[in-house]
Amino acid sequence: MSPKRGYLLLEDGTVFHGRSVAAPGAAFGEAVFTTAMSGYQETVTDPSYAEQLVCFTAPMVGNYGVADERDESGRPHARAALMRQLGGREWADWLTEHGLVGLEEIDTRALVLKLRDAGAMRAVAVADEAELPVEDALEQVRAQPSMEGQALVADVSTPEPYVFAKEGAVRVALVDYGTKRSISRRLAHAGAAVTVFPHSAQPDELAEFDGVVLSNGPGDPEPLAAEVEAVRRLLGRVPILGICLGHQLLGLATGHRTFKLPFGHRGANHPVLDRRTGRVLVTSQNHGFAVEPSEDREATHVSLYDGTVEGFDFPELRARSVQFHPEAGPGPHDAWPILESWVEELRG
Repeated sequence: MSPKRGYLLLEDGTVFHGRSVAAPGAAFGEAVFTTAMSGYQETVTDPSYAEQLVCFTAPMVGNYGVADERDESGRPHARAALMRQLGGREWADWLTEHGLVGLEEIDTRALVLKLRDAGAMRAVAVADEAELPVEDALEQVRAQPSMEGQALVADVSTPEPYVFAKEGAVRVALVDYGTKRSISRRLAHAGAAVTVFPHSAQPDELAEFDGVVLSNGPGDPEPLAAEVEAVRRLLGRVPILGICLGHQLLGLATGHRTFKLPFGHRGANHPVLDRRTGRVLVTSQNHGFAVEPSEDREATHVSLYDGTVEGFDFPELRARSVQFHPEAGPGPHDAWPILESWVEELRG
């Protein structure tokens, strides 16, 4: 049987043709790209990629296979994988088994340039053009909601609390807005006993712990009014560390505003300046929204790509945050000490 011809259709009508290598069907979502050269399995299982069609800029994807320990959550959250060249059948079989559309022979360079110029867009990845012709798909794409305004954490958060690590010198509550397993692993490695809570966890139960981590997660932070209020009620009661979406929620809880980036920051090579030390960290990032800078509080970290806020510190509120991923799953390990030093501080 000859391979099926598929395509990616953007909301502006641009079409990128490719060859279907994974599951059948049509996957609707926001077309985004990641510049990470590895970590394809970690990427599609990261809950922060919920409702997104991921274009990989690496020229070959899947060349070192798959392994269960690389999963960042219990299932894939990205809806499609867009690749220049498939690197191995094992990766294609994994995508198929998990129901993800996978397209190779996509002109990923042209697609990334398009998204950089025009911004992330609503799109559909179609495995078989014969089943959904391009002319029939455009109206469906434009009927999809924009990522702006979408509250997605309830779809990816754990429904009940659970203990990830029982033993540790300090007790840490990790609020799951779409957390990655790497965060729990790094906290446990640093010496913390980790309990994971749903996104709807109440401040009083969280305040009983030695520290609280606000995790990463998908979607727009602005509609998350209940989560922001919970963070606000925690301020000053217990040490807080926010990561990615957790950073944005902390920003909103302290009077800042958030906004949607044109095409987001996604990859494992983003330089961030620590303004307190002058050191530059090469970081792993995955976010489509950012916190607006404010005149009354100076950010501790800024992006060297576009100057956006990459970290806050509120000593009087016992809270700090980073927009990037210090657990780096995947990515460079420059920021690992952020989690380790925070846990060490909790030891007192």
